[in-house]
Amino acid sequence: MMRRIAVLDAPTNLGLRPPTSTSVPGCAKAPGALRDHGLLARLRARDAGCLTPPRYDPGDWRPGDGVCHAREISGYSVALADRIGAIIDRGEFPLVLGGDCSVLLGSALAMHRLGEAVGGRVGLVFVDGHSDFRHPGNASYVGAAAGEDLALVTGRGQADLAAIEGRRPYFRDIDVVVLGIRAQDEYRLDLQAAGITTRPVPALRAEGAARTAQWAHEQLADCAGYWVHIDVDVLDPAVMPAVDAPDPGGIAFAELEILLAGLVDTPHCLGVELTVFDPDYDPDGSYAAEIVNTVVAGLAPVAAPGAMPPRLLPAGPVAPAPRPGNGRPPARDVLLGPAAVPAPAVAVEPIGPAPTGDGDDPSGADGDRPAEPSPDPSGPGLLRRAPETDSPDGPEPVGPLAPPSPSGPGLLRRVAGPEEADDAEPDEAEPDATRPGADIA
Repeated sequence: MMRRIAVLDAPTNLGLRPPTSTSVPGCAKAPGALRDHGLLARLRARDAGCLTPPRYDPGDWRPGDGVCHAREISGYSVALADRIGAIIDRGEFPLVLGGDCSVLLGSALAMHRLGEAVGGRVGLVFVDGHSDFRHPGNASYVGAAAGEDLALVTGRGQADLAAIEGRRPYFRDIDVVVLGIRAQDEYRLDLQAAGITTRPVPALRAEGAARTAQWAHEQLADCAGYWVHIDVDVLDPAVMPAVDAPDPGGIAFAELEILLAGLVDTPHCLGVELTVFDPDYDPDGSYAAEIVNTVVAGLAPVAAPGAMPPRLLPAGPVAPAPRPGNGRPPARDVLLGPAAVPAPAVAVEPIGPAPTGDGDDPSGADGDRPAEPSPDPSGPGLLRRAPETDSPDGPEPVGPLAPPSPSGPGLLRRVAGPEEADDAEPDEAEPDATRPGADIA
């Protein structure tokens, strides 16, 4: 089995300030530039299309007016969350090509929907050269969502961006790991005060990229899964100057490749987004080629023939081993014994049309979904998405939750665990129509 990667373009530049008074940021061209270097073919990925953003037009915005393009970014984030949710519902691994860092709001909204649906929390690994933690509590004014995205997704800032659909925060502070910021980052003390775990470049290099990826896993051990955000300005401008705000002291391409490979080499990694590459500063395409080489090598564990399918940890009791400093457990999957987990296993499988055997569904060469899930050697708690039934009451909620909105990820219902298999009656599945989808630093 392998995890099919689905590449979705999110070419927004709404979160960046104009480079000049008569120009617009060029990072909206990044998805096309990366595709031109064979990214999809080399990943053997499905083309999940492009979500076109609203027109870039700051108009008469002035500092003090709040975040520029806020209404447009909010609407775009909802549409992006829908598209990411549809990819996850197919059992695929989303690779979102930004665009600026404001795409994180759409990803964060999708992850919050998913976490709510499974009764757990989804974490964030934030790989970025800057903390992007500017907010009204630590700055005289805000204005660029790309420079404020981490603050917004952790619930800081104006509600039309930080609390879309009434969800606030999308990620809790203790469920965020920040990697690759510079040692002198302007908001590093604010991150520390908030309890957000960080590993700046000097510490990342001292520990090594591979060990840093494992360390990030451990920090998020009590989350059901996590999303990975990568801003290419985490790279040193000596090797990657084609960004809007290059800052000396970054990492090398080889380190980013190793870090990415370590972060995605687990079924608990739910997807990746790539942001802020600006082809306007790459006239010969050499930097785009380097990025593609790094992404292809870094995502190799996802598409490997033996890769595990996406898996969300259950929201059941966890036996924590307190860790000095932040109290997080040091290892994943430390579950209490069966006697302490009275609820049956929750299984979740992709929602969508049945596979046709044309190669789009990675679950089998003949495209037929098995009638029963294969036993998971790692124990109970493996989640798979279940098909909708013809019950007039809709899918049964997981635990105490109400049925989630059909517009987002995580359409779950409880199905019999292994101990109930003999008494359970199979459901009649109906095909589910494919759901459409719809910063100034």
